Amino acid sequence: MSEFAFSRRHIGAQADDRRAMLETLNVTSLEALIAEAVPQSIRLQGALDLPPAATEQEALNELKTTMARNRLHKSFIGQGYHGTFVPPVIQRNLFENPAWYTAYTPYQAEISQGRLEMLFHFQTLVTELTGLPVAAASLLDEATALAEANAVAVRFAREKRKQIIIYGALHPQTLDVVHTRAATQGFDIAAEGETSGRTAAIVLPWPDTHGVFHDWADKIRAAKAQGALVIAVADPLALTIMDAPANWGADIVVGSLQRFGVPMGFGGPHAGYLAVSAVFTRLIPGRIVGQSIDTKGRTGYRLALQTREQHIRRDKATSNICTAQALLANMAAAYAIWHGPEGLQAIARRIHHLVRRFAGGLTAAGFRLAGKHFLDCITVTTQGRAEEIAAAAYMDGRLLRVLDDNRLSINFDELSTERDLAALAALFDISVPEKADNALPGKARDKNFLTQPAFHIGRSETDMMRFLRRLSDKDLALDRAMIPLGSCTMKLNAAAEMIPVSWAETANIHPFAPESDTSGYRQMTAQLAQWLASITGFAAVSLQPNSGAQGEYAGLVAIRRYHEAQGELNRNICLIPASAHGTNPASAAMAGMDVVVIRCLEDGDVDIEDLKKQAAAHSDRLAALMITYPSTHGVYEEGIREICAIVHEHGGQVYFDGANLNALVGLARPADVGADVCHMNLHKTFAIPHGGGGPGVGPIGVAGHLKPFLPGHETSGSGYAVSAAPFGSASVLPITWMYIRMMGADGLKQATQTAILNANYIAAQLSAAYPVLYKGKKGRVAHECIIDTRVMKDRFGITVDDIAKRLIDYGFHAPTMSFPVAGTLMIEPTESEPKAEIDRLCGALLAIAKEAEQVGADVWPRHDNPLVNAPHTLADTLDDNWNRPYSRQIAAFPAADADPAAKYWPPVSRIDNVAGDRNLICSCPPLSNY
Repeated sequence: MSEFAFSRRHIGAQADDRRAMLETLNVTSLEALIAEAVPQSIRLQGALDLPPAATEQEALNELKTTMARNRLHKSFIGQGYHGTFVPPVIQRNLFENPAWYTAYTPYQAEISQGRLEMLFHFQTLVTELTGLPVAAASLLDEATALAEANAVAVRFAREKRKQIIIYGALHPQTLDVVHTRAATQGFDIAAEGETSGRTAAIVLPWPDTHGVFHDWADKIRAAKAQGALVIAVADPLALTIMDAPANWGADIVVGSLQRFGVPMGFGGPHAGYLAVSAVFTRLIPGRIVGQSIDTKGRTGYRLALQTREQHIRRDKATSNICTAQALLANMAAAYAIWHGPEGLQAIARRIHHLVRRFAGGLTAAGFRLAGKHFLDCITVTTQGRAEEIAAAAYMDGRLLRVLDDNRLSINFDELSTERDLAALAALFDISVPEKADNALPGKARDKNFLTQPAFHIGRSETDMMRFLRRLSDKDLALDRAMIPLGSCTMKLNAAAEMIPVSWAETANIHPFAPESDTSGYRQMTAQLAQWLASITGFAAVSLQPNSGAQGEYAGLVAIRRYHEAQGELNRNICLIPASAHGTNPASAAMAGMDVVVIRCLEDGDVDIEDLKKQAAAHSDRLAALMITYPSTHGVYEEGIREICAIVHEHGGQVYFDGANLNALVGLARPADVGADVCHMNLHKTFAIPHGGGGPGVGPIGVAGHLKPFLPGHETSGSGYAVSAAPFGSASVLPITWMYIRMMGADGLKQATQTAILNANYIAAQLSAAYPVLYKGKKGRVAHECIIDTRVMKDRFGITVDDIAKRLIDYGFHAPTMSFPVAGTLMIEPTESEPKAEIDRLCGALLAIAKEAEQVGADVWPRHDNPLVNAPHTLADTLDDNWNRPYSRQIAAFPAADADPAAKYWPPVSRIDNVAGDRNLICSCPPLSNY
């Protein structure tokens, strides 16, 4: 391997480390270990068809050349995507900061207070904009946010109402996604029409896709009279200067906060938002950040209510959402904090002033506009000159939206200037006035807007920089320590992979720009799709799903559509092992399938006899089997080929959950062992960072017979879109492109082998204190292992929560808790952690086991010991009234060889979850006289 090979930097264990770990495992080579862990029956014959590995410099130069083919024309297309200026203080200190982008979903509240606080501000921003009391901590995009809102309305009606009526013109991509969801979830979408007792909700664009604000008063009154809900799809910048939708009758408000400082990025990732009236609080999809208290009564934040509810409610879950858009929501919140209410309103008014002057010039010259009320977008009738004017604008470096031969939409944004106004006026041969009348309908927003102190602290860059630093210091991310989460693959997000995301050619491209302007993106995505197809063995790959759960849904919809095309409309049974991720049954339910659970054996494998029984019993209705491989229990099941054959024998399709692809790449391919479709979590196996809970990307690969049923937009000749943008979260795809390009086939294979080595090494190191719950036929685990902490509870009264919180004192994020088995920890080291860090984790867990023994020996009381009191804050450790039966040293520095200067101090002690749910607070109350 070349000294300059990227894989040498990505893979943590060096040659001497690997030899030492292999010696611990009593095997002579890495290949010998793989032969024991991975069944020969699934092994890949030959190498992956990938280009040779490139160095960091070579890959960056190659991708730069490709992306330079994208043309940076200024966009006036609109259609839900707007040019925006990312404040450099936010770009450098948040977006490009690994303390923010390498953090995991904040399930461990005590070490996530910084990003939880920022998400709390995001929720506050949304509640202020909409006038509604409860907001989610971001959704995937505007289109899926509306689809989720429609499902909330139908669910609230307890399925008595199965109709959603859409008034006015939504963005086309939003309408595509809404129709996809409605078709699989069993309710109707109607355009216009009268509300009735069948109507669950009406949907009102505010403004519509042509930029027009309509008077919806009559429609709202009629809906309320029939008991239907009112859902508004609202532009958040408009809401900074217009009356909140709750004040004119909206029960649910959705939209996108992309224009709050998040680049267009060829369509994503962007933070969708959803706010609801209080009555819908427990129906809201995704995550809510709630405020609670810790053991000392200090304010702390946590994920509230239905967090990870899929793992409890399974197919009855509110939604299949797992990944949100936390990083982008945090950027949007930071943008609002940086500008404050006055700044946001100034941006909105400046844009509105430009467009109303343009409108004034057009109307004075005899051009007809769509509607009288608008914020930043006008649609103009051009007397048959739409293409001509758009072509002239294009030659001058500006993109307009052509609706038909006679109509153009022109959308101004934060980046629009007086020069742009003059250039556009020249295209129409008009003069624009210096002033024009206000074109906004209804009441203006009053001055009591965003009065909370958080939105008044960022007026100098010094203040903002320090604010972002203070928040990131409260968190534990990969830049501080290993995050050993099973099933979540928190691997290195290399700097070279991240650099292209900030390039202008990546960030500032509209998703509906002409193909000639986006050829760099199209070449990059085509290459990436081809590489992912080679890695997985599938005939085709769609990059559209913008989360793993969206990938699950997209794959199941492809299977559903395939059966429908075969005339087998009755096939709606999805078999799912009891050990499956909670998103699996939730996704199956969203795809309109009925879930039948397959038992698992004591060793964790799927019970093949039960599978045969259930497949035979439902043979005429069998649609699919969803299975994770290696299994959710962290082993390679020997019978996977037989499992696939059984399902195919009864006419079903096999869906591989790709959560554990990090144990397969280069060693085996899902398609080769019988899978028909598989989603690939790019935010796990393929190096896109988790971003504190998102973005995620979940492309799907399909066998040839499913290729016609991949997701797409109507504009691409295929309906059944699952995300707003054609390529989903396109701007983060260069990360995976770089990862694969720099690793090459050999590097990817070695990464998988090393991940398996590291997991087996951990299992061996910990097995004396913690039983390893599941192993393969030859006593090996895959890329992760489940250790049984229930022995600590049975013997000493120490719970898995106590162990997880005590790990914080040792400087670690806990492994995955109580999944797939309650009272256990699932550990995944990945390939990028060095042996020293793995040894540090093992040392911490072994030390905790000894601490538990001291509790059992009555050295410390069961109700007052370092484990049940963990984690320990700096304030608690320095308290003059320290009266605990153990020393401050044991509390705060339990590892004797720890570097005090590198100590991570949690900002709060253990958070009271029950108190937070009993008194749900998910936004800051406004201050009337700030």
